[in-house]
Amino acid sequence: MNYQPIENYAIIGDLNTIALVGLNGSIDFLCFPFYDSPSIFAALLDHKKGGYFKIHPIIQEKVKNKQMYLPGTNILLTRFLSADGVGEITDYMPIEGMVHGNELVRRVSCIRGSIRFKMECKPRFNYGRDNHIAHKRDHNFEILFESQGESHLKLRLKSSVPMHTSENDGYAEFILNEGERADFILEDISKEDPPDISLGDFITKTFFETVKYWRDWVSKSTYKGRWLEAIQRSALTLKLLCSGRFGSIIASPTFGLPEFIGGNRNWDYRYSWIRDSAFCLYALVKTGYTKESQAFVKWIHYQCHDIENPGHLHLMYSQAGYNNPQEITLDHFEGYKGSAPVRIGNNANKQLQLDIYGELLDSVYLYNKYVEPISHDFWNNLVFQINWLIDNWKREDNGIWEVRGKEKHFLFSRLMCWVAFDRAIKIAESRSFPFPETWKIERNKIYQSIYNEFWDEDLKGFVQYQGAKTVDASCLFMPIVKFISPIDPRWLQTMDAIEKELVSDSLVYRYIPEVAAPDGLGGKEGTFSMCTFWYVECLSRSGQLEKAQFYFEKMLGYANHVGLFSEQLGFMGEHLGNFPQAFSHAGLISAALNLNAQLNKQGKTDSIPQFFL
Repeated sequence: MNYQPIENYAIIGDLNTIALVGLNGSIDFLCFPFYDSPSIFAALLDHKKGGYFKIHPIIQEKVKNKQMYLPGTNILLTRFLSADGVGEITDYMPIEGMVHGNELVRRVSCIRGSIRFKMECKPRFNYGRDNHIAHKRDHNFEILFESQGESHLKLRLKSSVPMHTSENDGYAEFILNEGERADFILEDISKEDPPDISLGDFITKTFFETVKYWRDWVSKSTYKGRWLEAIQRSALTLKLLCSGRFGSIIASPTFGLPEFIGGNRNWDYRYSWIRDSAFCLYALVKTGYTKESQAFVKWIHYQCHDIENPGHLHLMYSQAGYNNPQEITLDHFEGYKGSAPVRIGNNANKQLQLDIYGELLDSVYLYNKYVEPISHDFWNNLVFQINWLIDNWKREDNGIWEVRGKEKHFLFSRLMCWVAFDRAIKIAESRSFPFPETWKIERNKIYQSIYNEFWDEDLKGFVQYQGAKTVDASCLFMPIVKFISPIDPRWLQTMDAIEKELVSDSLVYRYIPEVAAPDGLGGKEGTFSMCTFWYVECLSRSGQLEKAQFYFEKMLGYANHVGLFSEQLGFMGEHLGNFPQAFSHAGLISAALNLNAQLNKQGKTDSIPQFFL
């Protein structure tokens, strides 16, 4: 009972960071003030040492908990329903620019009856490694929490009800009758104190401004098809992962959540992967959200200085464009449900993953086609990278899944190198940019290489790497990037092999670690949500529309109570891995867009699926 299921959480954010809010009213994860800052709340990773900010009713009878977002926003309502009354917490973070920035707002209301609430604010600075002091001000309506570590982070908790401190933590108990409310705001005052205005006025003002911001943003969507609510929630989730300050896109707001309970596959995803960002940009651009792609291309061009250095492009960066920190373990954290080690930083940054060149060029291709023409200088930077790839696409690497074992010639890496040349040629031809004829020669060489070196006649499918005897879910990307026709006999045979080896009740494993490329780690993992959406898209592209729709809608049923997906799903549908995952939501949007288009093209109406009868 010390740990809630991962799927019990919803998220709020301000385009600088994201907080996870549990059904029980507890904020159990928040890195502050930025996505990749040290955590101040991390009870999700250690319920004793991580810290949390909890508001809940003190009721003896059974309480039913509910959560929902205000429609079209990232403003969260958490409800407590009991025989004594109904209470509600409104949680949100005002977008930077509206106000000082880095504020967390919690408004507690009594909807019916009379309820006694308890507030507990227990920050644990620097991943729980630094001590802090707390002292009350303003007649007990304000508490200052000051880190004693090198960061000197200073937080101010303001309240409309009196608070007290004990062992440097903040507490309050208060009774609300029907129609009454209590307000709390936690803010960063490390550099300067925000303007001192009425707490109630501040929250009322920023609430309406935040509602307007999110609904104005949602209104820019051009998508009007099926599954609109799921697509809208996925787009809102991706937007929360877009850095408002820098333009980078974060893979996930969390670190250390396990891919298998008790396992050691616990990674830090609070960085901007070139690969993940490209998939997210596709999903956002195709639904009408183009400003995010403008911000990302600007970030790549001006913040990510490696774009100017051929061959030095890393697969991930901090949100500000720097190399991410070296991977270390937080040995003092026990991990989610005892799943240690808890890691911060990510040593996969040192790996060679050749597929990122394809994802980068594909995102630039989409930007140049659907948003605005790229500049001369940016094109020259890309030319340097493509020319480097001419001499290096044949190298072994660590692949999309960042295996920590021996480097190999992975199919997905080879495929995305083909994409890099193909999209570079398409950009050049559409803009009449000069480019060497060797690009076409190398693209054709890669094409032949994939058919000659990655097709296994015994398996009747494309294999994970040269010499392998097993498939990999990443090859589901082959028809999506238009390398192969979705109805090509070789592709349909590969789909059959994937279904036999990797599909379980419509859910897809990315590979089987025991028989695939050794990834340098033991343990198991769940099915990969993004791969399931890729599988659905491949089904729809191949014309298997009833099957695709049935599996897609079945997959939507695995979303949590507010429509969020983690990285993976376990045997009982439990969410595993970092949460929420940009990959998963980008895959959902892409699959939905294609399936909706195919259904419209075929003039299909929604019907009871017949394929499994």
